[in-house]
Amino acid sequence: MATAAARPAYALPESYGASGVWSWLTTVDHKRIGALYMYTALAWFAVGGLEALIMRLQLYGPNGRVVSAETFNQLFTMHGTTMIFLVVMPLSAAFFNFLIPLQIGARDVAFPRLNAFSYWVFLFGSLFMNASWLIGAAPNGGWFGYTPLTTYTFSQGLNIDFWMIGLQILGVSSLAAAFNFITTIINMRAPGMNLMRMPMFTWMAFVVQFLLVLAFPVITIALIFLQFDRFFGTNFFAMTAGADPLLWQHLFWSFGHPEVYILILPAFGLVSEILPTFSRKPLFGYPVMVYSGMLIALLGFGVWAHHMFAVGMGAIADSVFSVTTMLIAIPTGVKIFNWIFTMWGGNLRFTVAMKFAISLVGLFVIGGVSGVMHASPPADLQQTDTYFIVAHFHYVLVAGSMMGLFGGLYYYFPKITGRLLSERLGNWHFWLFFIGVNLTFMPMHWSGLYGMPRRIYQYDAGQGWEIFNKMSTIGALIQAVAVIIAFWNIWRSRTHGAVAGNDPWGAPSLEWSIPSPAPVYNFAVIPTVTSRYPLWDLKSPHLSRGTPHEAGAAQVIAQPERVRSAEELGIPLPYPTIKPLLVALFMTLMFSSLLLIHKDKTPLAIAGILTCAAAMTAFLYGWLTAPLEPEHH
Repeated sequence: MATAAARPAYALPESYGASGVWSWLTTVDHKRIGALYMYTALAWFAVGGLEALIMRLQLYGPNGRVVSAETFNQLFTMHGTTMIFLVVMPLSAAFFNFLIPLQIGARDVAFPRLNAFSYWVFLFGSLFMNASWLIGAAPNGGWFGYTPLTTYTFSQGLNIDFWMIGLQILGVSSLAAAFNFITTIINMRAPGMNLMRMPMFTWMAFVVQFLLVLAFPVITIALIFLQFDRFFGTNFFAMTAGADPLLWQHLFWSFGHPEVYILILPAFGLVSEILPTFSRKPLFGYPVMVYSGMLIALLGFGVWAHHMFAVGMGAIADSVFSVTTMLIAIPTGVKIFNWIFTMWGGNLRFTVAMKFAISLVGLFVIGGVSGVMHASPPADLQQTDTYFIVAHFHYVLVAGSMMGLFGGLYYYFPKITGRLLSERLGNWHFWLFFIGVNLTFMPMHWSGLYGMPRRIYQYDAGQGWEIFNKMSTIGALIQAVAVIIAFWNIWRSRTHGAVAGNDPWGAPSLEWSIPSPAPVYNFAVIPTVTSRYPLWDLKSPHLSRGTPHEAGAAQVIAQPERVRSAEELGIPLPYPTIKPLLVALFMTLMFSSLLLIHKDKTPLAIAGILTCAAAMTAFLYGWLTAPLEPEHH
């Protein structure tokens, strides 16, 4: 088992090294990059939530006049795109960045500069997409971008161009990060940490990286086809030229359904860290939980066309995708029961993080059950394009992903900042958010069953939908209050929260063995691992007695008595550099130059593309030829 001597309760700020704006612009420290992802994603969460709130106010009563139909389409498109690509994915990436090296006993990720590059690409891509609001050309074709609506024949403004190019930029960020984390997990685990000793969050993150690598190229292909159709006059989706618009749907949902698990598996991983800690029990059925995560990912690639039961694929295709959709409920159900058995008989401690984790277990079942209902083509034909579908995927992504991510935030905030979030404010956040989520999305099941279509911006009175829409709007307002409380809690606790110490929760994994916040080098001495729960082996061996342990004597790791600098310990650190930011910036500007084509400025567009490509190449060359860190002696 890994052991560690007592460490200081709080790492001094100077342990992070340099401070100031420049240090953040040039950082390659995975913990700082994780913090950048987290705060950026929370900012976009506020934007996406505001977009949703305006739509709910529009739909509060019949014939709403808060916004026009065009503005509603823009809000609808940007809300979905923002919440998926700019909130849930980067919030997951924040935890990937911060936790994976700490959980596997590494000092950094495999490619620190690539890690910084992935964040800056995400930031510039998100700013590019939302810059469309400033010129009145926000994307308006739905977050799914169905053709032929999004081809140039039917959408001749810059709206779809911003969406299409923005997603391509964001895809570069996701793929760069995925390759980095795959390499990190495979090659940089601490001695003794085999795959079946990794924390469950790292396991789910590992699975997600393969989903990203396999799924994002598919939507990239679809976006490139659409880009060529819009900019260069090709006909990949034009029916008049003999093409099939359903090609877009097949490509999009071949990415879109694995994307659901890209969004939910990180939350599952966080819940699998929280429940054992606050149940004082090892995770029930650890190997089965690992294999069920793999099976979810595998089956996720075989169910895409259940989004297309209404397009007329035929009985055989409908039957195949119906069966595969039902099958994927099995590994998901395994996880639900294993979480319940983890809590069963445990010494439960109902912290805010625990409440969010338990709420995910309960509420995700609602989204899962309605998902199984859609596996039946006859039922799906009645429900598709109604608010029943809206209720289903919001129970998966809000009551599922966001509950898990909020739980992870309360659980890991002490390790990120060295201070605890307020439990009092956290309870207000949890209960208001829990009530608001259910009040918003549960009535949508009934409005959908009563026939309310999706994507409408007005409806007439007397159709039986009014009460459900009023309830949903009130629920959205309650959610907004909950999120404001959460933001205030985060802002205040950064500097005024109670000092956390190394391990405020009595957790079992390696990240809790080092100071809070973690020093820039993470581990003064790389630990050696002999079981899944090294800290419980050290502090509470009775809790981990029933889990597999490596035979032989435990290795005691001598740790410094105080937090020392990397120089004192002789640990070389990667040089900070501005080059990843500049490469990301000029790559984004290169893509952005395409917009000039639709302004009849093709020569200027070509000049912009070539100039930005040259600058990007120059800074990339400097990045690749500069030494990463001081030589080892």
